[in-house]
Amino acid sequence: MAAGPPPPLEPSPLPTFPEEGFADKFLRKTRENPLVPLGCLCTVSVLVYGLICFKKGNTRRSQLMMRARVIAQGCTFAALLGGMAATAFKSRQ
Repeated sequence: MAAGPPPPLEPSPLPTFPEEGFADKFLRKTRENPLVPLGCLCTVSVLVYGLICFKKGNTRRSQLMMRARVIAQGCTFAALLGGMAATAFKSRQ
């Protein structure tokens, strides 16, 4: 009984995923968590309006808009964390 060399191991094929472009990925992520792009848009809008007020010399309105920007950023961050938690919860089920 001569034992020959063991048979070669065949590597298991890796899973293949379809190629996803930027627009497809953006739309998919927006559908998964629609509050994050909305929060980003709100933050940028308040920032731009605050900068316009600052340039015009309306410092009181500019300060108010910068405070509103911080609040909008906080809401966007909370939406991001909420979306991540919801995705993690879905993947566990």
